[in-house]
Amino acid sequence: MIFEQVSDFRNALPEGGVLIGLDVGSKTIGTAFCDAGWSFASPSDLIKRSKFSKDKVALQAAIATRPTKGIVIGLPLNMDGSESPRSQSSRAFARNIADLGLPILLRDERWSTQAVERDMIAADMSRAKRAEKIDSGAAAFILQGAIDALTV
Repeated sequence: MIFEQVSDFRNALPEGGVLIGLDVGSKTIGTAFCDAGWSFASPSDLIKRSKFSKDKVALQAAIATRPTKGIVIGLPLNMDGSESPRSQSSRAFARNIADLGLPILLRDERWSTQAVERDMIAADMSRAKRAEKIDSGAAAFILQGAIDALTV
């Protein structure tokens, strides 16, 4: 099932559990995981995009590394809250992975990449290092926002 409301997603996860966060881009998918108690999110691996079938296999492999109970996907809305071509792509991605059998939350991701990049610059991370870590960092930022909302 695909949800846009945190409360509905929460109701689909009565026992809590590990969640995976995804920042779905055209070239990569950044991943992050949170702990089962929904306290903190940490960046994980980067999936290089190719054909969807290969992307899905890579995502299934990532999910299999932990007892994952749900998926949080960043939804890149325009600044006015309207849909963008990228948000339509994220919605299509969610529909295409719905058969994995895990509840999916589409979470507003406006400013996620900028916030993570600002933190990486403040930490004096090189441009090359930022480029390789930004998408997974954004996935962790998106997931952290979701788990913060889930635990209110």
